Amino acid sequence: MLAGCSGGYSFTGASIPPEAKTISIKQFPNYASTVNPQLGQNLYDELQRMFSSQTSLNVISDDGDLQIAGEITDYSTRASSIGSDDNVATNRFTITIKVRFTNRFDPKTDFEQSFSRFKDYSAERDFSSVEQGLVSEIVTELCEDIFNKSVVNW
Repeated sequence: MLAGCSGGYSFTGASIPPEAKTISIKQFPNYASTVNPQLGQNLYDELQRMFSSQTSLNVISDDGDLQIAGEITDYSTRASSIGSDDNVATNRFTITIKVRFTNRFDPKTDFEQSFSRFKDYSAERDFSSVEQGLVSEIVTELCEDIFNKSVVNW
């Protein structure tokens, strides 16, 4: 019965061509108007962790069978709701990245797409006091989106 599941599938739901053995993930340069100097590294590290732990692919630095590259295009916080006293009640923090995925063995799965995630936080909180936690949550969600779009074909 397990033989029917071999050759391209993993127990995490990833669907990877059986001949694909490697994935290369490039650093994400930051082209947003506001730059968080750790964000590109955080995305890179989380993508490497995710592909290493959830697939049998070897993560290499360049020219993988599967390739992920991209850039950070937005890193911003804006008012998202007004309270009854006409003051800002919540702010919305957003990170947007543009991703290019290349599959050497199955080009029809290649894509170039923007992914965006946000978190709302109380306007009573200073952004610098919540930034690190929000970045961590959003990075995880963005990497899950990239992983799912690139190797999980639901």
